[in-house]
Amino acid sequence: MKKKTVIVTGGSIGIGKATAIAFAQKGFNVVISGRNEIAGQQAAEEITSTGATCIYMKVDIRNETQVAALIDETVKIFGNLDVLVNNAGIAGEQSGFLADNTTENFRDLIDTNILGLFFGMKYAIKAMLKSGGGSIVNLASIAGANGLPYAAQYCASKHAVVGLTKAAAVEYATQGIRINAIAPGAIKTDILKTAIDSGSYSEESIASLHPMNRLGEVEDIASGILFMASDEAGFMTGNILFVDGGYQAK
Repeated sequence: MKKKTVIVTGGSIGIGKATAIAFAQKGFNVVISGRNEIAGQQAAEEITSTGATCIYMKVDIRNETQVAALIDETVKIFGNLDVLVNNAGIAGEQSGFLADNTTENFRDLIDTNILGLFFGMKYAIKAMLKSGGGSIVNLASIAGANGLPYAAQYCASKHAVVGLTKAAAVEYATQGIRINAIAPGAIKTDILKTAIDSGSYSEESIASLHPMNRLGEVEDIASGILFMASDEAGFMTGNILFVDGGYQAK
């Protein structure tokens, strides 16, 4: 039986790395991409040391040509692309209310969180249509369904992720391509650490926003992604799965 192949953007750290490990444990060929070549190579070596197949490709998802090449090279090497996890993203500067933020910060968020994700979807869909289908899981956020203080631009970018996910899911629903998104609450990642270090939040204040009164782990999100990409979720498309310690239930 032919092994399935997954691409995880931003797969060298945090949620991306945990997701790459989870797919590797399920026997997938794993491709991780990112801008930090040292971290990417280290993550790939760590995964391959377990006997799994994993390669790293240096890609800036803001660059459409590089994203197209990522998809193309993956198909050339492994013969197929079954799953794309659009994980790469940034939180941007969270230094105050909307009027206190810079246009440059908002542009960075648009280029990375929206256009970068769009490029991944665009070229993965083209490849999947040629091979008979596949699954795409986008990284949304509770910020994609709510308004969070000090994070207006970030909220806007994640609302866009939700919109792209739902509309594309409807467009390709009869063509063998399922497109879903996962919406994490506060997870212990470098992005969250940056927000805490900026002084906008404290770990305790963030945890208290969740009914479970704790932060999530990267493995919590990886498990959700693995499920949505699997055949067990075969009747799910256009779904936003909240893994948020009860935040959305309030």
